[in-house]
Amino acid sequence: MWYQPWYLLVLFYLATLCFVALYGFHRYILVYLYIKHRHNTYQPKGRFAELPRVTVQLPMFNEDVVAERIIRATCHLDYPLDRLEIQVLDDSTDHSADIARRDCEEWAAKGWPIRFIHRENRVGYKAGALEAGLKQATGEFIVIFDADFIPPRDLLQNLIHYFTDPKVGMVQVRWDHLNRDASLLTRTQAIFLDAHFVIEHTARNRSGRFMHFNGTAGVWRRTTIADAGGWQHDTLTEDLDLSYRAQMKGWQFVYLPQYAAPAELPPEIISFKQQAHRWTKGGFQTAIKLLPGILRSRHLPFRIKAEAFFHLTNTVVYPLMAIVTVLMYPIFFFADSPMKHAPWSQHIFSATLFILATCSASTFFVFGQRELLGRVAGWKALLYVPFLMALGVGMSLNNAKAVLEAIWGAIKRKPSEFVRTQKYAVTGQKRAALRAQRVFTFSRLSVPILEVAHGCYMACCIWISLYWGFGVASVPFLVIFASGYFYVGLNSIYILWRMQQEAEEAVAQAPEIAST
Repeated sequence: MWYQPWYLLVLFYLATLCFVALYGFHRYILVYLYIKHRHNTYQPKGRFAELPRVTVQLPMFNEDVVAERIIRATCHLDYPLDRLEIQVLDDSTDHSADIARRDCEEWAAKGWPIRFIHRENRVGYKAGALEAGLKQATGEFIVIFDADFIPPRDLLQNLIHYFTDPKVGMVQVRWDHLNRDASLLTRTQAIFLDAHFVIEHTARNRSGRFMHFNGTAGVWRRTTIADAGGWQHDTLTEDLDLSYRAQMKGWQFVYLPQYAAPAELPPEIISFKQQAHRWTKGGFQTAIKLLPGILRSRHLPFRIKAEAFFHLTNTVVYPLMAIVTVLMYPIFFFADSPMKHAPWSQHIFSATLFILATCSASTFFVFGQRELLGRVAGWKALLYVPFLMALGVGMSLNNAKAVLEAIWGAIKRKPSEFVRTQKYAVTGQKRAALRAQRVFTFSRLSVPILEVAHGCYMACCIWISLYWGFGVASVPFLVIFASGYFYVGLNSIYILWRMQQEAEEAVAQAPEIAST
């Protein structure tokens, strides 16, 4: 009967699969909104007769390899020096602070209005640094660049006049990628992010739905930040949090994909996973914090509430994908399962793999490449679809952990540590730490080991499927899944081992520094 444990498990499995499919379908709605509204471009309502005063904030933490580059690029911005202020907000705990301080002193000696602000603690992490800098800022508008960005010289001149409209509270530009073609991993990340900036941001912003500031490469009206409650650090995505609070106050955001600021992509898997973990966890923290108020709001239209729901909760797909993957074997292959001998079970099995694979890749990402780089690039992006699928599935456990941590942190009211993404200055080489550190630990290895175990699990499903002739047409998808888990898991273990070796070698070469 339907209430027996196996039937309940099958119903749970099908319900979970439907939820994953729903979020996948939402991507196609974004594509539709993009096509419908892509010609609704923004134009400045006027031009400032006298350029307003602007403060550029450069938040940093142990950014030794990129600090000099971002400071130099910021000082080269085309903006009157008497209307410009540059703040280097450095929370570094290593020699990076000396590098940034020296560069600031050199540029200040040449006449640039640049200040080095160093905090002795990291209270609030990046949000705390931005808030502390804001208390000393003199600008009417606040520009933010992360340390790995290189702002184009004319960016401020192109953006500032959009604020002649008093309703505009923030202007965001598209991210470009300095090391797009460095490896298969960076090319895949670029495709992921291009779809976000080309399709998602454009669709949301130009259709009148809420979008968000991406933490960098954007300009804020200072009064907007204050009116929305300022920078808050109870989530790891202070940018997403402030964006929604500002738009709920009625401020208008402007997204300008025709302008771009290039930055580097994480060239190795550990940095990529750390970044994805922080974004995923912070996004769900923001959903827990703000979504109830958004849904209860009486002045927000349904289209904004619906998009906010999918936008803020889309990371829940990762634990759902993990659940579906784990249940795949018992649901379809256990002897007692009602799906084992059902004539239509092979179709459900194939649909499972199709939904899990195509809802996170395919049309959405390929279309983003076509719109950004042209029709030929769109077709070439099809070659990357198998790896897009594999990487998306392989990252599901890492990101599922982030969602669960966000939920557990909300229950326990426990703050989260902000783990910065390692910068490499595009060269692919980072400076080895001079302190002994245990990298190759069980806590760091637990998720990679689980990812490898999932790869083995999917390999078993491939063997069973071929041996029993069950859902043979879906074996290519199983191969992609297994490859994704193996790639992410084994690559993570290798990178952690290499990091441990580099740390030990650095200590051996400079023991007197390491002991201080």
